Amino acid sequence: MRVELLSVGTELLLGEIADTNAVYLAEKLSELGINVYYKTTVGDNAERLAAALRISLGRADIVLATGGLGPTEDDVTAAAVAQVMGVGLVEDEASADRIRSFTRQVSFARHHQAAPLDRLLKQARVPRGCQVVPNPIGTAPGFILTRHSKTIIALPGVPAEMRAMAEQTVLPYLASRAAQEGAAAIFSRVLRLTGIGESQAEAQIADLIERQGNPTIALLARGYEVHLRLTARAPDPQAAQAMIAPVEAEIRQRLGDYIYGSDEETLESVVGQMLREARLTLAVAESCTGGLIGHRLTNVPGSSDYLLGSLVTYSNQAKIKLLGVPSETIQRHGAVSAETALAMAEGVRGACEADIGLSVTGIAGPTGASATKPIGLTYLGLAQSERTAVEEHRLRGDRLMIKERAAQMGLYLLYRSLRERNTTRGKR
Repeated sequence: MRVELLSVGTELLLGEIADTNAVYLAEKLSELGINVYYKTTVGDNAERLAAALRISLGRADIVLATGGLGPTEDDVTAAAVAQVMGVGLVEDEASADRIRSFTRQVSFARHHQAAPLDRLLKQARVPRGCQVVPNPIGTAPGFILTRHSKTIIALPGVPAEMRAMAEQTVLPYLASRAAQEGAAAIFSRVLRLTGIGESQAEAQIADLIERQGNPTIALLARGYEVHLRLTARAPDPQAAQAMIAPVEAEIRQRLGDYIYGSDEETLESVVGQMLREARLTLAVAESCTGGLIGHRLTNVPGSSDYLLGSLVTYSNQAKIKLLGVPSETIQRHGAVSAETALAMAEGVRGACEADIGLSVTGIAGPTGASATKPIGLTYLGLAQSERTAVEEHRLRGDRLMIKERAAQMGLYLLYRSLRERNTTRGKR
C-alpha cells in the first residue's frame, strides 16, 4: 500500500510556516509499515490542486491531504477532491449542527466574534459518498473518499486539529487497511549522539553502513547533535526490534561515549534523570549563553527536583557581586578565561548551596574578540565537592549558533561528569 502526502497552503510555499504536519504523518505511517514515496506541496489554487491530486493518484493508492478545509474562499480542497473524483458536494448534517452550536457558544463569549454562519457552513460541505472524519476540537471536518480503488483522505491544516483527527480516526483506518493488505511492520530506533560530528561518527561505523540491508542505518545532523536511525522491516514489531538489537549493540560498543540517549530523550532530560537518581542538586551560572542552559533544563517537567537556581551574570560586576568571582581574577585573566569559568562554577554552587555548579563564559560575537581571544572562544566550568573541571572550546557560527553550541557543550560536560561518577561508584 502506497500513500502520498499532499500539503495544501500557499503559506507553506512562501516559507511562512514549516510543514510539521507532513513530518508527523510520515513518522506515523512509517510506524504502520506504510510506504510513503512522495510528498507534494501545492498552494491554495483550485486548478493546481486538482492537477496535483491527479498526479498523486496516478502513483499512490491513498493520497493523504492536509489543509484547505477552512471557511474562506481560498480553502478549495473539498471542491478539488470532488471534481477529481467525479462527485458532487453535499452538506453533512452532523458537521453543520456542530458549526451552528459553535457559533452560538462564541456569541456569548466576550471579546470574540464568530465568522458569518454561511461562511462557516462551507466547511460542512463534503464530497458525496465520503466517510466524514469528525473534528473533536475544531469546526472543519475531514473526510475519506474511495472511488475506483483510489482513496483521498483530507484533514485540516491546523496541526492540533489534524493530529487529533488522525489519531482518532485516520490512523486506525490506515492500520486496518495495512493489516488487511499484509503490510510489514517497520520499527525504528534513534540513537542520539553529541560531542561528535556526523562524518566522524560515520567513519567509526563505515563497515556497518557498507553492508547494511535490513535493518538500515542512517545518520542525520540535528541541530548540534547526530541522530543515528536504525530501521527494520519485519512481519511484526517484535521481530523488527529483534533484528535491530545486535546492530544497535555493535554501534553502542563503538560510539557509546557519545550516545547519551535514544528516541525521544533529550540531553537535558537525560541529565535531569541522572541528577534525580543520584539525588544531586545543580546550580548554573551563565554569561554568553544568556540563560539558554537554564531554559533547556527547566523545559523538563519536575526539574525543580534538582535545579536550585540559574544566574545570568553577563557583566563583570555581576560575576563579582553575585558569584563572588575575585576582581583580580577577571583583571588578570579576563572574563573569558578558564580561571573565571571555574570561579563562576564554584561561586554559583556556593550561592545556591548546590552539589554541582556549572558555568559558561565566552565570546559570541560579532564584537568583543581580540587576537588572543577570537569569536567562539568559550570556557565551561564544573565544580563539585570532590573535583573541579574546566574545558576550552573554539566554537564556530554566528552569535546565536555559538550561544546554542555553548549551551549544548555545557550540558554534555555535565552529562559526562555524572556518567563518570556512576561508573566510578559502580566499580566500588
